Amino acid sequence: MSKEEFPSEEELKEKKKTSEDKETEVKKEAKKPAEKEAPEKKEPDLKAQIADLEDKNKYLEDKYLRSEAEIQNMQARYSKERAQLIKYESQNLAKDILPAIDNLERALNVDADDEAAKQLKKGVQMTLDLLIKSLKDHGIEEIEAEGEKFDPTLHQAVQTVAAENDDQKDHVTQVLQKGYKYKDRTIRPAMVVVAQ
Repeated sequence: MSKEEFPSEEELKEKKKTSEDKETEVKKEAKKPAEKEAPEKKEPDLKAQIADLEDKNKYLEDKYLRSEAEIQNMQARYSKERAQLIKYESQNLAKDILPAIDNLERALNVDADDEAAKQLKKGVQMTLDLLIKSLKDHGIEEIEAEGEKFDPTLHQAVQTVAAENDDQKDHVTQVLQKGYKYKDRTIRPAMVVVAQ
């Protein structure tokens, strides 16, 4: 075989370049008519895209405003709950102390005959006075019930008795167990006897 029958590498590269150039020219010519038609087609597409993006923007803005309002509502609710907790923080402690106060009062009702019992009774009285003072300092007060008109939010009627006169009807005649309130809440209603 002669050299003339087989092309050299340089000839192959030149043929490849010319064929590639022809292909790119064909592609460019094919794109040109499409580009002429595209501006007409792109205008409605752009308008549709703009309208779509505006709708999405409105939706996201509405969603943002709603989320912001929800966060503000949650913060207000949290602040209110926190204020309630702070306001009534001593309530549970008072509930736990009240039975001890009742027991101290019962101990004071026992008669003391000898000197040692009188001294013990004096110590119990001092302890009771200190506890009651501490409760008052923290806003916990005894509910006045004796002779007052019966109030179901403050009193718990355990027993009823016949009224001696009309003025006594629906009034508390006897207190069986003292009631206590903390600010505007009733911790424990007074157990009372009511005249009917």
